[in-house]
Amino acid sequence: MKNGTWKRLGTLLLAAGVVAVAPSAAAAAEEAVPTFTKDVAPIFQAKCEACHRPGSIAPMSLVTYQESRPWARSIRERVETRQMPPWHIDRTVGIQAFQNDRSLTDAEIDTVVRWVDGGAPRGNPADMPAPVDWPDESKWYFAERFDGPPDLVIESAPFTMQAEANDAWWKPRSPTGLTEDRWARAIEIRPKTVAGRKITHHAIARLVQEETDPAIRQANAAAGFDRSRTAGTFMEWAVGKQGEIMRPGAGKLMLADSEIQWDIHYSAAGEEITDSAQLGVYLYPKDQTPEHRQVLHIMGAGGVDIPPNSISVTEGFFPLQRGARIESYQPHMHLRGKAMSMEAILPTGRRQLLSHVGDFNFNWHNTYVYDDDSAPLLPRGTMIKVTAWHDNTSANRANPDPDVWVGYGDRTVDEMAHAWVNVTYFDEDDYAAEVEKREAALAARGDD
Repeated sequence: MKNGTWKRLGTLLLAAGVVAVAPSAAAAAEEAVPTFTKDVAPIFQAKCEACHRPGSIAPMSLVTYQESRPWARSIRERVETRQMPPWHIDRTVGIQAFQNDRSLTDAEIDTVVRWVDGGAPRGNPADMPAPVDWPDESKWYFAERFDGPPDLVIESAPFTMQAEANDAWWKPRSPTGLTEDRWARAIEIRPKTVAGRKITHHAIARLVQEETDPAIRQANAAAGFDRSRTAGTFMEWAVGKQGEIMRPGAGKLMLADSEIQWDIHYSAAGEEITDSAQLGVYLYPKDQTPEHRQVLHIMGAGGVDIPPNSISVTEGFFPLQRGARIESYQPHMHLRGKAMSMEAILPTGRRQLLSHVGDFNFNWHNTYVYDDDSAPLLPRGTMIKVTAWHDNTSANRANPDPDVWVGYGDRTVDEMAHAWVNVTYFDEDDYAAEVEKREAALAARGDD
């Protein structure tokens, strides 16, 4: 028998063997129902406990079996439909590699679903992983990483939210106290008290100073927003967010005598609470000046016009005056917000869809932070296009009234259509070097 015939026969026999054992393997897999201690608890620790733990923002804890078991059916429904953990990036288009991806993999979802369908067993207590040592929420989140609390803490004037009241937007201004120019390497915002988390929907800190870079001023003006006296939004805090750490070699410039303009959205929580917002800034040492400046830009439409009982599409454009790296993307709309995409239109005319949020949820203001090797590198002259979709029909379950016209405004029943996008700028030589470094990294990894 020739060698080729033997090879073909061997392949057929191997295939037959696989067919013979497959049913028993499948039966064994069906019998192996996941347990909480061995299979589910590690998933909860990695993707859920940041919110679902005692004293945190979620309505129930998922730390122990006793805490999790009563919620099994609800967990199954939320997990299988990808409502939880909240992560609304469309998984079929655009960039998919993020530093802060808290979504569940298909395998993790399958594990949770099979656990519930199998009766949600506890399993062997000896299989339970060690508990996570979560940081104290009354302390600064990045303090351990930077060997101490923030170098600069700026606090808003306090606000008292009544037990029952309409939403409020508190917009005081606070001096930074800086007497010389400094560079920020990390930022975090938080309500001052744990009770304050009950009423703070989100808090925006804008850095108010005379912009020294004409290219950034020109970009902001072209985008349709008056930012003549700001260096961009410094940071925005919302439920589920911690802060921002700049990539190595990048920072945010704070000038002497600058100020913070606060924009804080408060909602009633059934009890009177007085709180303020705190901005913690970790500074580069005075003798360290980062090579590249990062700015958190607002990109999108400056206004919206949504007729009753309609689906509306709004577009906005932002020109890159220099070569740049897009660090993160955070869509912002209100109750009628349905979806938002961010697209790069290159000087060559080529278009690249960077990210698309296809299932926007106003309750979760996620920032999508790109991985080091996936953060888009875009040349000077690129136009960033932000497209927003609003659903003002009865099909939108979050819609308070589909029969009214909706325009731009702060109130939750009004609308917005912009994204906060962190951008790091480069000069021509540094941009070329970044592109070369990225190509080498991807080649070493075997990517195209």
